[in-house]
Amino acid sequence: MMQRLLQFTFDFFESAPAAPTTHSAGVDKSSPQPVQQVPAPASFAHPRATRQAMLDGIPVAYAFKRGKRRTIGFSVCADGLAVSAPKWVPLYEIDKAVLEKSDWILKKLQQTRERHARLESARIDWKDGVTLPFLGQMMTVLIDPHHAFGNAGAELKPSAAEALTLHVSLPHSATPEQLRDAVQAWLMRQARRIFTERLDHFSPPLGVRWRKLSLSSAGTRWGSASADGAIRLNWRLVHFKLPVLDYVVVHELSHLRVMDHSPRFWDTVREVVPDYAQLRGQLRDEGIPRW
Repeated sequence: MMQRLLQFTFDFFESAPAAPTTHSAGVDKSSPQPVQQVPAPASFAHPRATRQAMLDGIPVAYAFKRGKRRTIGFSVCADGLAVSAPKWVPLYEIDKAVLEKSDWILKKLQQTRERHARLESARIDWKDGVTLPFLGQMMTVLIDPHHAFGNAGAELKPSAAEALTLHVSLPHSATPEQLRDAVQAWLMRQARRIFTERLDHFSPPLGVRWRKLSLSSAGTRWGSASADGAIRLNWRLVHFKLPVLDYVVVHELSHLRVMDHSPRFWDTVREVVPDYAQLRGQLRDEGIPRW
């Protein structure tokens, strides 16, 4: 019974529910209880936590909600653990499910915490000569007050050893915020251009039509798709190599055929991106600059 109820995911894509997955694990003798106090530092706490479990001696406060669904769902994101369940499942079954998934939950929470630490350590120091990745290749940003570069305000130029240099038309007295905004504006223009090209490239093999592209700056979501053909993509994807970016594009276009994360959906993604699992791992594990 419990195995048929369980569902868990560790995915930045939140436009549809994840596919049901079964898993077995040992059961701890302790039981989750409603949150009554702030967890100790050696713990994990979701900012909207309403329940708490002791998993291998570690307090885990998680967000819990009920909804119209057929399975108990587990998701881990930057905020922490979230658990959702059908309205008819009793609390003791949910408690049992959380405890059975303790190994998976703690592993994903720790991975997320480590990833956040990597991102914080990669925070950009906005000054002349700063480097950041563009399509997986390191790009040096240089302030160049002698050129306007047309209406773009910046121009990408190749330099020695095939390195990239972005010349930005700002005075040397420009503030870090001015430099950041100029580079972000350039990157967002490149993102719209590249996303449009890749959407047009992958739509025919998938047999779908997209109708509208929007750029997002979401912190934990790389993309989303609506049944009307509207696609939202995070402009920060331009930091990744093109194959990783393409995976996200195909992921969202595939939702125009299958609006969930069922096995049929992943089969659709696999038709165009056979190594999607590896690319999805890179998207999750590879750090990008912290803005």
